[in-house]
Amino acid sequence: MSKKILIVVAHPDDEVLGCFGTVARLIQEGYEAYTLILGEGKTSRDVERKEEIKKEEIIQLNNETINANNLIGIKKVFLESFPDNRFDSVDLLNIIKVISRVKDEVQPDIIFTHYKNDLNIDHQITYKAVITATRPMTDESVKEIYSFEILSSTEWNYPISFSPDVFYDITHVLDLKIDAMKEYKSELCSYPHPRSLEGIMLNARYQGMRVGKQYVEAFETIRVIK
Repeated sequence: MSKKILIVVAHPDDEVLGCFGTVARLIQEGYEAYTLILGEGKTSRDVERKEEIKKEEIIQLNNETINANNLIGIKKVFLESFPDNRFDSVDLLNIIKVISRVKDEVQPDIIFTHYKNDLNIDHQITYKAVITATRPMTDESVKEIYSFEILSSTEWNYPISFSPDVFYDITHVLDLKIDAMKEYKSELCSYPHPRSLEGIMLNARYQGMRVGKQYVEAFETIRVIK
């Protein structure tokens, strides 16, 4: 039986930025992968949260999400609609319950999620909810949890403390990560913004240089049970 991966992120495109090179590689190696996106990703740009005003933009973003995930072979995408950049206005238990429900359905062996000290509050809360939802009980399916960096969030929180200890060579799948990010037309920025195609490639090259590879995604180990 193939191992299962669950990506748990706060916003659409976080999955691509954080770990899509690695997950694309693992899918090619026989893993099954699923994505859970907790937030709707749009309403934080308004003074007041009015989801109905952003309905068309949210539909467009959801379509971009599905296209990006299909591109690398994600088996299923779970889309939730917690308020963008307002996860701290939601009971943590509600977020934990969503993660637990999806986790129980997928029964993943591995989870990739946010780094606990990102600048973005939704990332911080997603990390905390994941850790709570995957407490190492006897019947817990999750045996490995890794945090990833998100450009324009992880490196913008000072002092920078992300200290990766796992590095995946994504040289032969970098083009898939880039193509997936191209699907997020409403989220892409222009260089020198970090969340640009050039920024993604430069970061992968930087992480690769650190470990003698051409292009790499870097992770911090949260828990591994062998």
